[in-house]
Amino acid sequence: MRKSFLLFAIFSLCALSESLAQGAYIPYNRDYYHLLERYEILSGKNNPHFHTGFKPYRRDEVGAFLDTLLKGDTDLSEADVFNLRYLTQDNWEFMSGEMPKSRKPLFKALYKNPADFAYYRDSVLDIRINPVLYLSAGFEPDQDKMRVQNSRGAEIRGSIDRKVAFYSYFTTSQAIFPSWVKDYIEHSGAVPGEGFWKRYEEEGYGYFSARGHISFNFTRHIQAQLGHDRNFVGEGYRSMILSDFSNPYMFFKLNTKIWRFQLTNLWAQQTADIIFDGQGRPTDARYPQKWFSLYRLGTNIAKNFNLGLFQSVMKNEFDWNYLNPIIFYRWVEHQLGTPDKVMIGTDVKWNLVPGMQFYGQFALDEFVFDEFFGISGKNSIRNKHSIQAGLKFIELFKVSNLDLQLEYNQSRPYTYQEKFPYQSYSNYRTPLTHPLGANFREAIALIRYQPEFLPRLYATFTGLYQFYGDDPSPEVNFGKDVLKNRTNPGTGIGLYNNVIGQGIQNDGIQANLNLSYMIKQNIFLDFSHTYRSRTTEGISTPQSTGFTQFSLRVNAIRRDFNF
Repeated sequence: MRKSFLLFAIFSLCALSESLAQGAYIPYNRDYYHLLERYEILSGKNNPHFHTGFKPYRRDEVGAFLDTLLKGDTDLSEADVFNLRYLTQDNWEFMSGEMPKSRKPLFKALYKNPADFAYYRDSVLDIRINPVLYLSAGFEPDQDKMRVQNSRGAEIRGSIDRKVAFYSYFTTSQAIFPSWVKDYIEHSGAVPGEGFWKRYEEEGYGYFSARGHISFNFTRHIQAQLGHDRNFVGEGYRSMILSDFSNPYMFFKLNTKIWRFQLTNLWAQQTADIIFDGQGRPTDARYPQKWFSLYRLGTNIAKNFNLGLFQSVMKNEFDWNYLNPIIFYRWVEHQLGTPDKVMIGTDVKWNLVPGMQFYGQFALDEFVFDEFFGISGKNSIRNKHSIQAGLKFIELFKVSNLDLQLEYNQSRPYTYQEKFPYQSYSNYRTPLTHPLGANFREAIALIRYQPEFLPRLYATFTGLYQFYGDDPSPEVNFGKDVLKNRTNPGTGIGLYNNVIGQGIQNDGIQANLNLSYMIKQNIFLDFSHTYRSRTTEGISTPQSTGFTQFSLRVNAIRRDFNF
């Protein structure tokens, strides 16, 4: 049954109120952001309120986009009506009118608004506070202990004078992860997305998470954000330019939006390396730091096509020259005579027809013309680049709220490594882009479904195939591990004939089914099952495992282990 008339009813309840000028950024959550982006793809046109190529998004701009959807005459399914109600309630302070309140607030004081545990609002201060809870229990064959996560904390956001917005998130966690996640942590010395940890029981980890930022406008067209968080470039499930896989870092960001153009400048201080004690645990010490700069110039060339050009530099020390927001980094590197880690590339988004989107990325680390095109020799060690290509289909086969995403990623050996200390494309010993680092190929299929008869249920299936080459020992470097020195491979291959998958070849498949049921606003019950299998060269028997998990989430992002 089509319910578009209900949207009109929701909007007609709103009395026009003061327009808020400034909002905090919405934490990057793939499930949440998919609900927003699918409406752009359905329209076949670029979002008129913000560019989607750099995430996260600001709440006031999301509110303006939702207002546009509410005023539209698009025929929407009952699940879409539910989603728009959920999204507008979550960003109610930036909607053009007063949203409906809770019919039965808790103790007549809490949850007066479905999205906020408690809030206060006057002409100066706007603040809302929410609890954060993530409780999960899972089972993996051949593992004696239950796989668990216990995270508790709070989320605070608001604004001052409607001009300066703020956001803070903090939790404390104890977790025992699935076996392949534990192996990754023990190898890198860092919990993905979190960084520092302490031992919890025998095989678990305890860690404290803290993210936060302030944001404001310099002018009508220039926005600023100062924060400690993660950023993401692109439209894909992965990013070959900058992803959210590593732990949060301190940054300052400028967004300049004029006409069809958006220039995003990011300057960040990141953790170059960490110090371990005698038992392989991070110690309390001042870790080495490094400096990262990135800019992306995005433009809507047509109503349905967006092109982004990016450049980034990684340095082991601060340099004023890279603070220029419109300079060409490679030119600065040449003028200074410094061998910095500079990467350039592009990303594209093309809404081919309503309901279908093509996207892609190309990231280039080093370019030697004759070697890149194989004139002087094939597969040079200096031929370092990464490629992404993907398709999104919204309402596949005209089935309401059945969405499909197909994605291919590959990265040449040594792409994100560097020859000087602390200049690799990493943060806190984890890659800034893909979890595998480099020297891999990957194919991903992502299916999302939300039944009309039960719109509170979100079903997500993620399947991936990975092919990569690993190192046989710490002293040998075939190009996968971003922390190793690219000038010291020790492989015997030489300048040419370096191919993806060199080293110890691995083939892996992983399939994950997740069912999330929204009990109340931002309160979810999750059930997931993962099957994982790896075949390693030289080992006759594949390594296979399964993992089943149940979770309760309150204002927390669902955690995937798809790497």
